[in-house]
Amino acid sequence: MAKFNDLIKGLRETQVWRSIFRHGYAPTERNQSLAISSNFFLHLHPAKVRRHALKFTYTLGLGGLSFFLFLVLTVTGILLMIYYVPSTKEAYNNMKDLEFVISYGLLLRNLHRWSAHLMVLVVFFHMCRVFYTGGYKRPREFNWGIGVVLLLLTLFLSFTGYLLPWDQLAFWAITVGTNIASYAPILGPKIRYALLGGNIVGQNALMRFYVLHVTILPVLMGTFLAIHFWRIRKDGGISGPPIEEVGAEEEAAPAPLKTYGLMGLVKGPTPMVEKEPEDTEFTFPNLVYKEIKYAMLIMIILHVFSFFFNAPLEELADPEHTPNPAKAPWYFLGLQELVSYSAFLGGVLAPALAVIGIILIPFIDRNPSGVGVWFSRERKLAIILFSIFVLTAVILTIIGTYLRGPNWGWYWPWQEWPKH
Repeated sequence: MAKFNDLIKGLRETQVWRSIFRHGYAPTERNQSLAISSNFFLHLHPAKVRRHALKFTYTLGLGGLSFFLFLVLTVTGILLMIYYVPSTKEAYNNMKDLEFVISYGLLLRNLHRWSAHLMVLVVFFHMCRVFYTGGYKRPREFNWGIGVVLLLLTLFLSFTGYLLPWDQLAFWAITVGTNIASYAPILGPKIRYALLGGNIVGQNALMRFYVLHVTILPVLMGTFLAIHFWRIRKDGGISGPPIEEVGAEEEAAPAPLKTYGLMGLVKGPTPMVEKEPEDTEFTFPNLVYKEIKYAMLIMIILHVFSFFFNAPLEELADPEHTPNPAKAPWYFLGLQELVSYSAFLGGVLAPALAVIGIILIPFIDRNPSGVGVWFSRERKLAIILFSIFVLTAVILTIIGTYLRGPNWGWYWPWQEWPKH
């Protein structure tokens, strides 16, 4: 062990190491700050974060996990692009090559597919976490709206990627999904035509979905992620419970002094503001190590899951053979269920009200209380209403996924579907 430590110490003293890592890992406050401020990747974090932001029980790590999954999808997507041709004549064969010809091709596709589905869930859960802890309140109203945009971009990224395998599942899921979009008055049919490049799902649609999936939407996602991270910093970090103030009846004590200046780099007594640094911890290593640990755990889980469960691939897309029932991607099945009752309700009213209503939540619920507390009693009405919305969306999705059969009839899981 001593020899290993000497080896590591010698490695850190080499010119190559120092050219990459400018500051050592001695646990001094100066080095802990410099590790963040001088690192190209880590400087997205502040030098210090409040202690509540380090608690897994508060954030559940969902924001960081969403970003990590986006990175996984970016890397696996670039690798998949090497073996993919956006052509109706070759796309399906490319999927077969990934499965049977290319080394680890099936694992790569599985990782991409399951990461995409997981990202949809994680981003949605992240939005719920922010709501239930009151993280959308002033001054974070704008960033809440950015978060809603990121959720929509996540859905569109997954939706556009759904068509690329060009199998029956992909073909008819996109057919149903774009039909739902066409129910919007005036613009609906035009949006569908623009997405498909015509009136049917064909070569034009595949090419447009491919371009959207690998260029336009990722660029938009990266742009809005940058804005989202920037606003988190500008809005004071992750929202949390307010720091206790001196009671009105208590005699305020003289403001204590702290011995840290800007970012803990400059010595000298200054008036303490918001209990700094007692209420904060250095991002490095406290937060950074946790992020690395959780990222490694998620990668292990994804690899194990991808090893045992393959991404679905049905037979080659056939416009002449319509499956019964034809279903949209699972995250749009709630809308498809509503469309079965009313095209206007499921295709226009419900999604429009949901998006607009969620964006306007910070401006409707202006009660400053309950920030940083899970299910605060001071926000009882808002929590009940939002929970009803979430529960309704989940129930409709479950119904569309598991309880709808041929001709969109109701079938319990233990019932057999009629044979044709």
